[in-house]
Amino acid sequence: MNKPSITGVTSNGFEEPDSEPPLAVAVENKIDQQSPSTDTRVIFPINTKTQEFINQYFPGISFKDWNSWSWQLKNSAKSLNDLQRFFELSDEELFLLNRPKSLPIRITPYYMSLMDRKNPMDPIRRTMIPVEKEMYISPCEISDPLGEENQSPVPQLVHRYPDRALFLVTGFCASYCRYCTRSHMVSEKSKTHISRALWNQAIEYIQNTPQIRDVIISGGDPLTMPDSSIDYLLNSLFTIPHVEMVRIGTKTPVVLPQRITPSLMRILRKYQPLFINIHFTHPSELTVETKMACSRLANAGIPLGSQTVLLKGINDSVDTMKSLMHELLKARVRPYYIYQCDPIPGSSHFRTPVEKGLEIIQGLRGFTSGLAVPHYVIDSPGGGGKIPLLPEYYQGKKDGKVLLRNFEGKNYFYPDEF
Repeated sequence: MNKPSITGVTSNGFEEPDSEPPLAVAVENKIDQQSPSTDTRVIFPINTKTQEFINQYFPGISFKDWNSWSWQLKNSAKSLNDLQRFFELSDEELFLLNRPKSLPIRITPYYMSLMDRKNPMDPIRRTMIPVEKEMYISPCEISDPLGEENQSPVPQLVHRYPDRALFLVTGFCASYCRYCTRSHMVSEKSKTHISRALWNQAIEYIQNTPQIRDVIISGGDPLTMPDSSIDYLLNSLFTIPHVEMVRIGTKTPVVLPQRITPSLMRILRKYQPLFINIHFTHPSELTVETKMACSRLANAGIPLGSQTVLLKGINDSVDTMKSLMHELLKARVRPYYIYQCDPIPGSSHFRTPVEKGLEIIQGLRGFTSGLAVPHYVIDSPGGGGKIPLLPEYYQGKKDGKVLLRNFEGKNYFYPDEF
């Protein structure tokens, strides 16, 4: 079998393996003409760090297998015992080796390849490998901090805002983030694979609720489902006359970019307007593989946004967040939200003070393009919804003038008289 190797960069800016670049380019350029039977032949680019990982841990793997999203899922690390093959685990990580964990472990080989094998403080490694601090539950932490279960008129559907509904279609993810807001859902095997009967209850509720014009498909991760399931859901929702748009929330292009196949793209491009929000955490996630996945989605006419959780010691600096936002824009992903980390059980080591989020927004606003400045929000505990926070640019009003403070801290007056 051929071993993947890296030689250069194509005209599209993607590194391609030197053994089959004509095939890779042909498939990418003729996505509409590809038949489903040849989807597995699509060659994703392989970044240098991942190439080194392949050489060390999967030296005999073929291009076809490594670029198969089903192979990636099948060979994911699912326990600390599995992770010991790939990482030098710290004492804090090994502490949980033989203890029950509320949130399961799953990390794709691709996503593992981006992590430092020796350094437990590697940013994205910290988001995936459990540590002893998960055992500490502070008094403010609860399993459903957003109160979604209290705003669920039928199973798997959250109707919080008047014109929007959140449709939780699966409890399965390709990789499990340790700070997951819905850890209570993905940790229950009974909710991992949700039946079509439950989907149909939610679809019927949407059909009977004409004020719902916007449906957000989330989970778990919807793009881990088979093509046929995704097609069924989208077709069911887009045939409802009052549903004007559908959004998908996913981390799949980040942890499993190989899932963004030509056959999936043929399905997604049938349904418009469709929006996809992708969960990014750190600039190191913007590899050539993820950029290609985003390019395929964007080229299909799907607007892309990013949602980033603010995490202590991982992305809680202006420089890191600015770099992430710049890389996202280059990948045609519009920064949308920075979330304050939700107070789920065992999350205190991830959470930052709210002032840190305001500091980051202040460090972005005026110091980079407005397109690179997302909304900083707290999803209010108890089900109050997203509340945006901004630094104090508005300083009050006096004598018919509004006092404003700009990004440099200078004061300006705006006449507010009519």
